[in-house]
Amino acid sequence: MRIPDWIVFSLVLSVILYALFVGDKDASAPEPPPSEIAGELGPLLPDADIFEEEVLVQVGETTDGVGTAFALDRSGTWITARHVVDGCTEVGLSTGGNRYVPVARVRTARNADLAILETRQAPRNLAFDLSGDLRVGETGFHVGFPQGRSGEATSRLLARSRLVTRGRYRNEEPVLAWAEMGRTRGLSGTLAGMSGGPVFDADGKVVGVTVAESPRRGRIYTAAPVSLTSFLNSEGLQPADGEARALTVDSYGREADRLRRELTVVKVICRAEKAA
Repeated sequence: MRIPDWIVFSLVLSVILYALFVGDKDASAPEPPPSEIAGELGPLLPDADIFEEEVLVQVGETTDGVGTAFALDRSGTWITARHVVDGCTEVGLSTGGNRYVPVARVRTARNADLAILETRQAPRNLAFDLSGDLRVGETGFHVGFPQGRSGEATSRLLARSRLVTRGRYRNEEPVLAWAEMGRTRGLSGTLAGMSGGPVFDADGKVVGVTVAESPRRGRIYTAAPVSLTSFLNSEGLQPADGEARALTVDSYGREADRLRRELTVVKVICRAEKAA
Protein backbone atom coordinates (compact mmCIF):
# COMPACT_ATOMS: atom_id res chain seq x y z
CA MET A 1 0.00 0.00 0.00
CA ARG A 2 1.40 3.39 -1.00
CA ILE A 3 1.87 5.87 1.89
CA PRO A 4 0.17 9.20 1.13
CA ASP A 5 2.53 12.03 0.27
CA TRP A 6 1.19 14.25 3.05
CA ILE A 7 2.22 11.68 5.68
CA VAL A 8 5.77 11.45 4.29
CA PHE A 9 5.99 15.26 4.17
CA SER A 10 4.81 15.53 7.80
CA LEU A 11 7.40 13.02 9.00
CA VAL A 12 10.26 14.79 7.20
CA LEU A 13 9.13 18.16 8.55
CA SER A 14 8.99 16.77 12.10
CA VAL A 15 12.59 15.51 11.84
CA ILE A 16 13.80 18.90 10.56
CA LEU A 17 12.00 20.82 13.31
CA TYR A 18 13.35 18.48 15.98
CA ALA A 19 16.91 18.99 14.73
CA LEU A 20 16.49 22.75 14.71
CA PHE A 21 14.76 23.33 18.02
CA VAL A 22 15.56 20.31 20.19
CA GLY A 23 18.78 18.86 18.88
CA ASP A 24 20.48 22.25 19.18
CA LYS A 25 19.74 22.84 22.86
CA ASP A 26 23.39 22.26 23.86
CA ALA A 27 24.91 24.23 21.00
CA SER A 28 27.29 26.01 23.37
CA ALA A 29 29.15 22.76 24.10
CA PRO A 30 30.84 20.30 21.72
CA GLU A 31 29.75 16.74 21.21
CA PRO A 32 30.72 14.30 23.99
CA PRO A 33 33.93 12.34 23.30
CA PRO A 34 33.62 8.90 21.67
CA SER A 35 32.53 6.23 24.14
CA GLU A 36 35.51 4.01 23.38
CA ILE A 37 37.86 6.78 24.58
CA ALA A 38 35.77 8.26 27.39
CA GLY A 39 36.19 5.25 29.66
CA GLU A 40 37.68 4.68 33.07
CA LEU A 41 40.58 6.83 34.20
CA GLY A 42 44.00 5.30 33.82
CA PRO A 43 46.92 5.31 36.26
CA LEU A 44 48.56 8.40 37.67
CA LEU A 45 50.55 10.22 35.02
CA PRO A 46 54.05 8.67 35.05
CA ASP A 47 57.11 10.72 35.93
CA ALA A 48 59.15 12.31 33.16
CA ASP A 49 61.57 10.02 31.29
CA ILE A 50 63.99 10.12 28.34
CA PHE A 51 61.42 8.59 25.95
CA GLU A 52 59.04 11.54 26.13
CA GLU A 53 57.73 12.96 22.87
CA GLU A 54 59.41 16.22 21.84
CA VAL A 55 57.33 18.97 20.25
CA LEU A 56 59.13 21.68 18.28
CA VAL A 57 57.57 25.14 18.20
CA GLN A 58 59.01 27.95 16.08
CA VAL A 59 58.32 31.40 17.53
CA GLY A 60 58.49 34.09 14.85
CA GLU A 61 59.04 37.83 15.11
CA THR A 62 56.64 39.78 17.31
CA THR A 63 53.51 40.95 15.47
CA ASP A 64 50.16 42.36 16.52
CA GLY A 65 48.09 39.49 17.89
CA VAL A 66 45.73 38.14 20.51
CA GLY A 67 45.84 35.53 23.24
CA THR A 68 44.12 34.67 26.49
CA ALA A 69 44.79 35.45 30.17
CA PHE A 70 43.08 34.55 33.43
CA ALA A 71 43.03 36.01 36.92
CA LEU A 72 45.39 34.69 39.60
CA ASP A 73 44.01 37.04 42.26
CA ARG A 74 41.74 40.06 42.61
CA SER A 75 44.59 42.51 43.00
CA GLY A 76 45.14 42.46 39.25
CA THR A 77 47.62 39.62 38.66
CA TRP A 78 46.94 37.62 35.49
CA ILE A 79 48.55 34.55 33.92
CA THR A 80 49.13 34.05 30.20
CA ALA A 81 51.65 32.39 27.87
CA ARG A 82 55.04 33.97 27.32
CA HIS A 83 54.86 33.84 23.52
CA VAL A 84 51.61 35.85 23.59
CA VAL A 85 53.25 38.93 25.16
CA ASP A 86 57.02 38.51 24.73
CA GLY A 87 58.43 41.37 22.66
CA CYS A 88 55.20 43.38 22.58
CA THR A 89 55.52 47.15 22.79
CA GLU A 90 52.08 47.45 24.39
CA VAL A 91 49.95 44.80 26.12
CA GLY A 92 46.35 45.24 27.19
CA LEU A 93 43.29 43.27 28.24
CA SER A 94 40.08 43.55 26.26
CA THR A 95 37.09 43.73 28.61
CA GLY A 96 34.32 43.87 26.03
CA GLY A 97 33.17 46.36 23.46
CA ASN A 98 35.84 48.97 22.93
CA ARG A 99 37.06 48.83 26.54
CA TYR A 100 40.75 48.14 26.94
CA VAL A 101 42.74 47.87 30.19
CA PRO A 102 46.46 48.61 29.77
CA VAL A 103 48.89 46.19 31.41
CA ALA A 104 51.27 48.06 33.70
CA ARG A 105 53.94 45.37 33.84
CA VAL A 106 54.79 42.09 32.10
CA ARG A 107 56.97 39.46 33.75
CA THR A 108 58.02 36.43 31.68
CA ALA A 109 59.37 33.09 32.83
CA ARG A 110 62.89 32.18 31.80
CA ASN A 111 62.31 28.43 31.57
CA ALA A 112 58.64 28.11 30.64
CA ASP A 113 56.10 29.54 28.22
CA LEU A 114 54.44 31.55 30.98
CA ALA A 115 54.04 35.21 31.86
CA ILE A 116 52.49 37.39 34.56
CA LEU A 117 50.52 40.53 33.69
CA GLU A 118 49.82 43.26 36.23
CA THR A 119 46.81 45.58 36.22
CA ARG A 120 45.06 47.46 39.00
CA GLN A 121 42.51 44.77 39.84
CA ALA A 122 40.54 41.74 38.65
CA PRO A 123 36.84 41.22 39.36
CA ARG A 124 37.21 37.51 40.18
CA ASN A 125 39.86 34.81 40.30
CA LEU A 126 39.97 31.08 39.70
CA ALA A 127 40.66 28.07 41.90
CA PHE A 128 43.84 26.06 41.27
CA ASP A 129 45.04 22.49 41.79
CA LEU A 130 48.76 22.35 41.03
CA SER A 131 49.45 19.17 42.99
CA GLY A 132 50.22 17.36 39.74
CA ASP A 133 48.13 14.34 40.75
CA LEU A 134 46.67 13.82 37.28
CA ARG A 135 45.57 10.55 35.70
CA VAL A 136 45.88 9.35 32.14
CA GLY A 137 42.50 9.81 30.47
CA GLU A 138 41.50 12.70 32.71
CA THR A 139 39.24 15.26 31.05
CA GLY A 140 40.56 18.77 30.40
CA PHE A 141 38.51 21.84 29.53
CA HIS A 142 40.34 24.62 27.64
CA VAL A 143 38.82 28.11 27.65
CA GLY A 144 39.89 31.22 25.77
CA PHE A 145 39.69 33.19 22.56
CA PRO A 146 40.72 30.95 19.64
CA GLN A 147 41.15 33.05 16.49
CA GLY A 148 40.24 36.05 18.64
CA ARG A 149 36.71 34.74 19.26
CA SER A 150 35.10 33.15 22.30
CA GLY A 151 35.58 29.39 22.21
CA GLU A 152 36.54 26.30 24.14
CA ALA A 153 37.72 22.73 23.62
CA THR A 154 37.66 19.53 25.63
CA SER A 155 40.43 16.95 25.75
CA ARG A 156 41.76 13.78 27.37
CA LEU A 157 45.16 13.67 29.08
CA LEU A 158 47.61 11.45 27.22
CA ALA A 159 51.15 11.82 28.53
CA ARG A 160 54.03 14.10 29.40
CA SER A 161 55.91 15.75 26.54
CA ARG A 162 58.78 18.17 26.11
CA LEU A 163 58.21 21.49 24.36
CA VAL A 164 61.24 22.74 22.43
CA THR A 165 60.97 26.42 21.46
CA ARG A 166 63.16 27.96 18.79
CA GLY A 167 63.17 31.29 16.97
CA ARG A 168 62.64 34.56 18.84
CA TYR A 169 63.79 32.82 22.01
CA ARG A 170 65.03 29.34 22.86
CA ASN A 171 63.67 27.13 25.59
CA GLU A 172 62.89 23.56 26.59
CA GLU A 173 60.25 22.71 29.15
CA PRO A 174 58.01 19.88 30.35
CA VAL A 175 54.40 20.05 29.16
CA LEU A 176 51.33 17.84 29.25
CA ALA A 177 49.89 16.42 26.02
CA TRP A 178 46.09 16.24 25.66
CA ALA A 179 44.08 14.63 22.85
CA GLU A 180 41.44 17.05 21.63
CA MET A 181 37.99 15.45 21.90
CA GLY A 182 35.60 18.24 21.01
CA ARG A 183 35.15 21.96 20.67
CA THR A 184 32.51 24.64 20.41
CA ARG A 185 30.20 24.09 17.47
CA GLY A 186 31.12 26.39 14.63
CA LEU A 187 34.77 26.58 15.71
CA SER A 188 37.04 25.05 13.10
CA GLY A 189 40.67 25.43 12.18
CA THR A 190 43.41 26.58 14.51
CA LEU A 191 43.03 27.19 18.23
CA ALA A 192 45.60 30.01 18.04
CA GLY A 193 44.48 32.76 20.38
CA MET A 194 43.63 30.26 23.12
CA SER A 195 47.29 30.32 24.19
CA GLY A 196 47.59 31.58 27.75
CA GLY A 197 44.14 30.35 28.69
CA PRO A 198 43.41 27.99 31.59
CA VAL A 199 42.83 24.25 31.35
CA PHE A 200 40.41 23.00 34.01
CA ASP A 201 39.89 19.55 35.47
CA ALA A 202 36.43 18.09 36.04
CA ASP A 203 36.25 19.82 39.44
CA GLY A 204 36.61 23.20 37.73
CA LYS A 205 40.12 23.88 39.04
CA VAL A 206 43.03 25.18 36.95
CA VAL A 207 45.64 22.48 36.33
CA GLY A 208 47.69 24.22 33.65
CA VAL A 209 47.99 26.85 30.93
CA THR A 210 47.41 26.19 27.23
CA VAL A 211 50.65 26.96 25.35
CA ALA A 212 50.61 25.09 22.01
CA GLU A 213 48.65 22.86 19.67
CA SER A 214 49.36 20.33 16.94
CA PRO A 215 46.31 20.47 14.63
CA ARG A 216 47.56 17.63 12.43
CA ARG A 217 47.79 15.28 15.41
CA GLY A 218 44.84 16.69 17.32
CA ARG A 219 46.96 17.57 20.34
CA ILE A 220 46.81 20.44 22.82
CA TYR A 221 49.81 21.13 25.04
CA THR A 222 49.69 22.81 28.44
CA ALA A 223 52.36 24.03 30.83
CA ALA A 224 53.01 21.37 33.45
CA PRO A 225 51.82 22.12 37.01
CA VAL A 226 55.44 21.99 38.21
CA SER A 227 56.41 24.75 35.75
CA LEU A 228 53.56 26.98 36.83
CA THR A 229 54.28 26.39 40.52
CA SER A 230 57.99 27.11 40.04
CA PHE A 231 57.31 30.33 38.13
CA LEU A 232 54.81 31.62 40.68
CA ASN A 233 57.20 30.84 43.53
CA SER A 234 60.03 32.67 41.77
CA GLU A 235 57.78 35.73 41.51
CA GLY A 236 56.66 35.49 45.14
CA LEU A 237 53.08 34.71 44.12
CA GLN A 238 50.50 32.19 45.28
CA PRO A 239 47.08 31.50 43.78
CA ALA A 240 44.33 33.04 45.88
CA ASP A 241 41.31 30.96 46.89
CA GLY A 242 38.80 31.11 44.07
CA GLU A 243 35.48 29.63 43.10
CA ALA A 244 35.39 26.25 41.34
CA ARG A 245 32.37 24.71 39.62
CA ALA A 246 32.32 21.12 38.41
CA LEU A 247 32.46 20.80 34.62
CA THR A 248 31.11 18.25 32.16
CA VAL A 249 31.07 18.04 28.37
CA ASP A 250 27.48 19.26 28.53
CA SER A 251 28.03 22.22 30.86
CA TYR A 252 31.50 23.61 30.20
CA GLY A 253 30.44 25.74 27.23
CA ARG A 254 28.02 27.67 29.44
CA GLU A 255 30.57 27.91 32.25
CA ALA A 256 33.19 29.23 29.83
CA ASP A 257 30.77 31.92 28.70
CA ARG A 258 30.22 32.87 32.34
CA LEU A 259 33.96 33.14 33.04
CA ARG A 260 34.44 35.43 30.06
CA ARG A 261 31.37 37.48 30.92
CA GLU A 262 32.59 37.97 34.49
CA LEU A 263 36.07 38.91 33.14
CA THR A 264 37.86 36.08 34.91
CA VAL A 265 39.14 34.91 31.53
CA VAL A 266 39.97 37.77 29.15
CA LYS A 267 41.45 38.45 25.72
CA VAL A 268 45.04 39.70 25.62
CA ILE A 269 45.97 42.25 22.95
CA CYS A 270 49.61 42.52 21.82
CA ARG A 271 50.76 45.54 19.86
CA ALA A 272 54.13 45.20 18.25
CA GLU A 273 54.41 48.95 17.74
CA LYS A 274 52.96 51.82 19.75
CA ALA A 275 49.81 53.34 18.35
CA ALA A 276 50.37 56.71 16.72
